[in-house]
Amino acid sequence: MTLESGNAGKQEEKALMKTVAELNAIRDKALASIALRGGDEKLAAVKADYKKNVLVCGGTGCTSSHSKQIVEALHREIRANGIENDVKVVTTGCFGLCALGPIMIVYPEGCFYSMVNVDDIPEIVKEHFVNGHIVTRLLYQETVGNDGVIKSLNQTDFYRKQIRVALRNCGVIDPENINEYIARDGYQALAKCLTEMTPDEVIATVSESGLRGRGGGGFPTGRKWSLCAPNKAPQKYVVCNADEGDPGAFMDRSVLEGDPHCVIEAMAIAGYAVGATKGFVYVRAEYPIAVNRLQKAIDDARAAGVLGTNLFGTGFDFDVEIRLGAGAFVCGEETALMTSIEGNRGEPRPRPPFPAVKGLFQSPTVENNVETFANIPQIILKGGKWFAAMGTEKAKGTKVFALGGKIKHTGLVEIPMGTTLREIVEEIGGGIPNGKKFKAAQAGGPSGGCIPASLIDTCMDYDSLAAVGCMIGSGGLIVMDEDTCMVDIAKFFLEFTVDESCGKCTPCRVGMKRLLEILDRITRGEGTMEDIDKLDELCAYIKSNSLCGLGQTAPNPVLSTLRFFRDEYVAHVVDKKCPAGVCKHLLSFSIDRDKCIGCGKCAKNCPVDTIHKTDYVAPGHKLASYVIDASKCVKCGACMSGCKFGAISKK
Repeated sequence: MTLESGNAGKQEEKALMKTVAELNAIRDKALASIALRGGDEKLAAVKADYKKNVLVCGGTGCTSSHSKQIVEALHREIRANGIENDVKVVTTGCFGLCALGPIMIVYPEGCFYSMVNVDDIPEIVKEHFVNGHIVTRLLYQETVGNDGVIKSLNQTDFYRKQIRVALRNCGVIDPENINEYIARDGYQALAKCLTEMTPDEVIATVSESGLRGRGGGGFPTGRKWSLCAPNKAPQKYVVCNADEGDPGAFMDRSVLEGDPHCVIEAMAIAGYAVGATKGFVYVRAEYPIAVNRLQKAIDDARAAGVLGTNLFGTGFDFDVEIRLGAGAFVCGEETALMTSIEGNRGEPRPRPPFPAVKGLFQSPTVENNVETFANIPQIILKGGKWFAAMGTEKAKGTKVFALGGKIKHTGLVEIPMGTTLREIVEEIGGGIPNGKKFKAAQAGGPSGGCIPASLIDTCMDYDSLAAVGCMIGSGGLIVMDEDTCMVDIAKFFLEFTVDESCGKCTPCRVGMKRLLEILDRITRGEGTMEDIDKLDELCAYIKSNSLCGLGQTAPNPVLSTLRFFRDEYVAHVVDKKCPAGVCKHLLSFSIDRDKCIGCGKCAKNCPVDTIHKTDYVAPGHKLASYVIDASKCVKCGACMSGCKFGAISKK
């Protein structure tokens, strides 16, 4: 066997397997590399290869906060202290709690260091790794009990209600080390399918699980595979949709960054189930970390014998290639994606025929998104009933959400289907910061809708969200507080979909522009009540006549805000006011003459010279206050941002 360098000083053997027995042997040997990280009873009896494992988040969020430099500093300080044979540094995928990044977890103690910077590393290495004293000032405080004992992450509010299936390896293993994936039962599901199950039995297990597509449509995965399997063709394909383009969504990217092998394994399983020998992963070029780790995983899988020809000596062949997308949102639609892979402009195709009959290169094709595939290995290993036991009657299993917006704990959460929005916002997310009130949550991205505060107990599953005019979509969940203008939110998503429309069909190409023009008039204070009626009419037309799912769902943000926040539309039209104080053209700035100390800073900052001194001197002040001439004000806000005394307000 050849050798490859690990994340730390010791070298690790590269996996090489032609049989299930060899896979098992490599797994048993690799257990030592993850033994300190716990989470499995069988690891308790395994002797670890290092005294400490230091796991540093290498997801996009923490990388942007210089986690790579933190890893480099760790290696330097560890070498300087002569403990490179005792401490293993591992760059992982996303831990989930992005609000506290850069994140570092030290095992076996389980210390969760948050918001770490490079300057902290010498202290951590010297005090913790050498002297055995935990650096308490850097600990995530919720992991520290009243008695000073370190609590497990699973005991914190953010993680307590989570069940990690798709994310089970993210933040746990080195995504660039195939041996660590194998140690976590990686490729066991593929081996089981090829050596113990028929293709029909694989499809039956996936169907029994109740797994539905996690990319937005929610189509039953087993059903999709069963529609493709009987179709005879010289070549069939498996396509992984990693073209995650919803604003605020980063679930699929995080899986590819943190656990790329699970997607490769699942695609091979799908290939075996439907009779395909070739797979493509369509991923955005804007995701360089995901692309690089996925490519390394593919290369390592080929070298290990779990991709390519004659897998596990069964005669089954399967290989995977990456295709880079240019960032067109419409390519998230399955037929547009396949058209793009073929080398053409990414435009949707009419259905039928459906991809299961005539898909990529006019051949039968199975297409699923990253998160859907990420569930497959565990379903095969643990059974369809195990997965179906989680969630609701019509929405089985778990769902990953990218939690963002006006929320204390932003990040990735994986929860059972049917968990309420209240649980996500108030318990997992930690509530709304700065004492503000929860106003709404936008789910499903540009194709989704807004859930108002009055419906905060809505269950997060396909049917419950559909009932309130919303959808899960890929899993983006943006929380909004009382300072959010819902008309402006609708306008934001319309601007996005207008830019991203492929232009192939008139209802979407022209209709969306007309919608945006109406919304723009309303936010400028130029709208009429007739405009509000036109919004309803035009949305209905676009939904019923657009060619693909992008156009059919694009009006949803407008429809849901009209349904639950019509009073805000009326305020913009009738009162010419933005209740949230967001829409620039409807704002009015004023100075509280009793709070104004007469410093004149606002007047100096005003670009149009519309702020002037008065003759009024407030009690207790020495200088005359100022006033804003509303007729000349351009509403730039420069006066308010420069006032340190809270004398200027907007409404």
